[in-house]
Amino acid sequence: MRRADRLFLIIHALRGRRTALPARSLADTLGVSLRTVYRDVADLQLSGVPIEGEAGVGYVLRKGADIPPLMFTADELESLVVGTRFVRAFAGDRLSAGAQAALMKIEAVLPPELRERSSRTRIYAPVWRDEAQATFAARIDRLHAAIEGRQVLRLDYRDEAGRSSEREVEPLCLAFWGGAWTLGTWCRLRRDFRNFRPDRIAGLGETGECFADRPEHNLDAYLTAMRGYYAGMD
Repeated sequence: MRRADRLFLIIHALRGRRTALPARSLADTLGVSLRTVYRDVADLQLSGVPIEGEAGVGYVLRKGADIPPLMFTADELESLVVGTRFVRAFAGDRLSAGAQAALMKIEAVLPPELRERSSRTRIYAPVWRDEAQATFAARIDRLHAAIEGRQVLRLDYRDEAGRSSEREVEPLCLAFWGGAWTLGTWCRLRRDFRNFRPDRIAGLGETGECFADRPEHNLDAYLTAMRGYYAGMD
């Protein structure tokens, strides 16, 4: 468990308590040593979290300092749950893990009736990941990282007809179309914006070059170009 998640769960465990929570109970819940709990609580206190108590006695949040529950309507919560399920099913492992962790944190501070509602949501996106799908998820993570790092990529690409071409591209965004992903790029070969399907990339490599955010080639310009393209198809 990441330290940030552990600190969050300590605060959550102390919410609304009238009696001190023993450090041993926190240690058992978190699967860590007493020493780790003592250190984490001390760090939270130093950062300004109003925790009172001491080792051997237990801890409580100072009266009047409780953290209010998050205010979501039932429909808002259902949207979060469904969105998380779709991210887990179709995104890369990095985003899937992040979405699941975020939902766990949200549910941890929900009132009981909303927490129960979240478990009853009947819209699913089943996760079936064989070896090929796991490899594809890793590719999505790799493309996502390249977008974040503004890394120029070299693609060995196969189009719909199976024709091969090599491209150097500046990756700008990933889009999911309910059945297929596309990578939005500035293509240096065509000197224009182009979309590539990750499942048709036969080879993917980094050039070691990073690209600058130029107004004529950036994400805003790409989105404007795509809106114009699809408007022209009406």
